[in-house]
Amino acid sequence: MAQDVNIKITDREGVVHEIQAPTDMAMTIMEVCRACELAPEGTIGVCGGMAMCASCQCYVLNDFDLPEMGDEEEAMLSEAFYVKPNSRLGCQIPITEDLEGLEIELAPEY
Repeated sequence: MAQDVNIKITDREGVVHEIQAPTDMAMTIMEVCRACELAPEGTIGVCGGMAMCASCQCYVLNDFDLPEMGDEEEAMLSEAFYVKPNSRLGCQIPITEDLEGLEIELAPEY
């Protein structure tokens, strides 16, 4: 039976949220942020999770073995603002049991 994973997400105001994210709903980091209202509506996941807007860009704060970036994610991050070496698009990170203990910070809105 699938279980929730514990993820720490720092919002754009610097507030840390300890989230229990479900692994059995095929959600992504972006969708969890929207569901938990960690950013004002319309400021995250603008493209609906298609890796076309970078509004869900986040920084991976701890050493984590995430799925490799796809071409679309790399292309979008090459054009985005506030990109760091640890940047990822939240819409491209599925919630799985492997994410237990992940710590991320939402990138600034632009």
